[in-house]
Amino acid sequence: MRYQHTEGLDEALSRHAGPAPLSGYCGFDPTAASLHIGNLVQIMGLVHLQRHGIRPVALLGGGTGMIGDPSGKSVERTLQTRDQVEANVKAIGEQLGRFLEFGGPGGAVLRDNAEWLLSLRAVDFMRDVGKHFTVNYMLAKDSVKSRIETGISYTEFSYMLLQAYDFLELYRRDGVTLQTGGRDQWGNMTAGTELIRRTEGGEAHALTLPLVTTASGAKFGKTESGAVWLDAQLTSPYKFYQFWINADDRDVGKYLRLFTLLSREEIEALDKSTAEHPERREAQTALAREVTTRAHNARATQVAEAAAGVLFGKTDPMSLEEDVLHTLAQEIPSATIGSADVQGVLDLFVGAGVVKSKGEARRLAEQGGAYVNGQRVTATATLKELSRLPGSHLLLRKGARDYAVVRITD
Repeated sequence: MRYQHTEGLDEALSRHAGPAPLSGYCGFDPTAASLHIGNLVQIMGLVHLQRHGIRPVALLGGGTGMIGDPSGKSVERTLQTRDQVEANVKAIGEQLGRFLEFGGPGGAVLRDNAEWLLSLRAVDFMRDVGKHFTVNYMLAKDSVKSRIETGISYTEFSYMLLQAYDFLELYRRDGVTLQTGGRDQWGNMTAGTELIRRTEGGEAHALTLPLVTTASGAKFGKTESGAVWLDAQLTSPYKFYQFWINADDRDVGKYLRLFTLLSREEIEALDKSTAEHPERREAQTALAREVTTRAHNARATQVAEAAAGVLFGKTDPMSLEEDVLHTLAQEIPSATIGSADVQGVLDLFVGAGVVKSKGEARRLAEQGGAYVNGQRVTATATLKELSRLPGSHLLLRKGARDYAVVRITD
């Protein structure tokens, strides 16, 4: 899982084994209200550190988020207000709590660099930090060098020093001697190890994790509809589950290793299943269950599976619970219709937008293509003849795949 690391990291890890375990940190940029699956490599990096006895420190950039990291960006970021950044920090901290174990001697630590950066005096910072870095040193870093021709503000130019100072503060406060991050952070991370060496005479290390790409060469986590978020309000658990269930056979083994805590034996068995019986999609199912449960919860996974089972013809609609129907109503056409407005089943199909007219609904039923709750219905069926699902719902289907959810109000 390693991409780059500073010289002597393995020796440092071995020296810290025992009663005084190593602490390692990773920073998360609060420029959005949620983390997305592109952040999962770094999150799981901290998870694996904790599993191997290294105390993880998750650093939220409440201070640096007021500026924005120029790494990997071709243009200047839009500055956010302090209230926006604080709200993002709170939301992201809650998301990290679903992956890391906080509390106790080896528990993860959550820090916000606003604690020390927002009260930092400019003159003190230039004397205590800026004097340790030459302009030539900073210009040689990729995050700066890539922006020289297009332009970079002094605000973003100085970001490297702020990140280096974060490492120094965590070294002093929590004994942190390791920073992990994406490979585009290498320059900023090594600036931190250099600052610790110069100011404290201490040894610190940096470890970058690889950029994940799909088998087709695309950047992991990018979809036609945009980012896949960890926030259920931005990406529903159903869509989140579907992202993983649709993983390419060529990618699923890698994803199982990066994003789950399944054992080597379990993953190798799933690799074998993918090779011998790809149509079963057992590896994708295991992946989707593991990641969705961790990012949301076990019930969200069950609901997502049940909803998918209905839409793909594998689940009896009469067995559905109300929360599954609510999920379906968010993912497929839905409507609320008063019982007084329904003279017969044809009104349901028109009211839900499944068909455009009662004439079309009648033809559909006469041709045997109208279903309610999985059962074929005739054009003369009445509302009283239909068994309602929990919450007074009905599941309509036109042909093989066109679904809609209707809630009846009396």
